[in-house]
Amino acid sequence: MAFRKAKVAGTKTVLLHLLLCLLIFYSVYYMVGSICFGAFRLEIFDGLIPFDFKTEPSQSNSKYLVNVLSLELTYFISGLLFAAVVKRWMWDYAITVTLIHVALTSAVMAEFPRIWQWWLAIGSGLFLMICNGQLVAYFACQNDHSYPIIDRY
Repeated sequence: MAFRKAKVAGTKTVLLHLLLCLLIFYSVYYMVGSICFGAFRLEIFDGLIPFDFKTEPSQSNSKYLVNVLSLELTYFISGLLFAAVVKRWMWDYAITVTLIHVALTSAVMAEFPRIWQWWLAIGSGLFLMICNGQLVAYFACQNDHSYPIIDRY
C-alpha cells in the first residue's frame, strides 16, 4: 500500500490547529459543564470541573455524575468540531489534546490521577472523539484531493 502525495502542514499550521483545538476543547467543556450543573441543580459551579478527578466515584454522587457526563459530552462534541478545524489527522490532534489535558489536570490538582474510573472515562471519551472526528473528516474531505487516501496495487 502506498499513500498519495499529500501536503504536509508546516509547524506554524500544526501549532495553530493545536491551539484552536485546545481552545475548542476547554470552551466546550465549560459550556457543557455549566449546562450539566444546571440540569442536576447543583448549588455551586466548580470552576475546576475539567480537572476534578478527586470527586468520589459513586452513582449517588450528583457532582461525580456531572463530571463524567460533562467529560463524555465534551469529547463527543469536540471531536465533531475538531474535524471542522483540522480536516485530517484528527486522531493525532485528539491524542495530543488528551495528553495536554492529563498534564494540565496533574498540574492543577497537584497530583497524578490514579483513579481507574477517571482513566476509563478519558479513554472512552478519546475513543468517541477519534471515531466521530475521523468519520466527519473522512466524509467532509472525500472531494479534497490533498486528503491522503490509501491506494491498492
